[in-house]
Amino acid sequence: MRLRAKIRMLLAAAATAAVTFTGISAAPASASVLDIPPKGANDWSCKPDSAHPEPVVLVNGTFKLMAENWSKLSPKLKEKGYCVFALNYGNLETDTVPKSAAELRDFVEAVRGATGAAKVDIVGHSQGGMLPRYYVKFLGGADKVDDLVGIVPSNHGTKNPLAIAAGYTICPSCLDQRAGSDLLKKLNEGEETPAGPDYTVITTRYDEVVIPYTSALLTGPKERLTNVVLQDKCPLDLFMHDQATKDPVVHQWVLNALGRKGPADPGFQPRCFGGA
Repeated sequence: MRLRAKIRMLLAAAATAAVTFTGISAAPASASVLDIPPKGANDWSCKPDSAHPEPVVLVNGTFKLMAENWSKLSPKLKEKGYCVFALNYGNLETDTVPKSAAELRDFVEAVRGATGAAKVDIVGHSQGGMLPRYYVKFLGGADKVDDLVGIVPSNHGTKNPLAIAAGYTICPSCLDQRAGSDLLKKLNEGEETPAGPDYTVITTRYDEVVIPYTSALLTGPKERLTNVVLQDKCPLDLFMHDQATKDPVVHQWVLNALGRKGPADPGFQPRCFGGA
């Protein structure tokens, strides 16, 4: 328990730093720093327009806070005209994947109810890119998600030994994300990209967390799946796992996926320098 409290304290400090850095206005004194959304997110009065009919739900990676995880992408999406929503879930994303996926299901229902949208788009990082697939496949999300974009997602788990150590101490979701876990066997049995959403996976050859990086990639029909390895189009892109959501090249791929029918265009050539 002491270790869990220490991690919570460190993450709260990180969130405070992110709030200062991104210029998010201060929350009421009664609100926890853990609940502060990234800039541009969680305007519950936002109504999607015809050019951006699906609100975007941002789903964190393990041990991440939404204010830091999405400090760059959230305001970019808002600037482009999207209604953007984000959440912290699963006891700092450490609860089991099924439990956290149920939280995501409930959050999506809240977003749909507030915006009047029939479907949402989901953009997730790491665990947050894999976990929505559980919601889609087992919790009724197939007809409620239009695009699912995973940024360095743990779709087939990781062989990183740290996942085992964390899993047996404070992080059940880390055990779920081990390569070969029962959870991932269940998730990937049969179709990896069941009909409903369009799927875009964005990964980097320099991923030091999801090992090997190819475990992020999915199989499925090209009509609803595009796998992107950043260095295939931008060989000098050195972004690794943790900061991938802040990569301007990643932002371009996300916008491409959300802005067209189907998944991201595999022929798309992002600007490798200078951003979107």
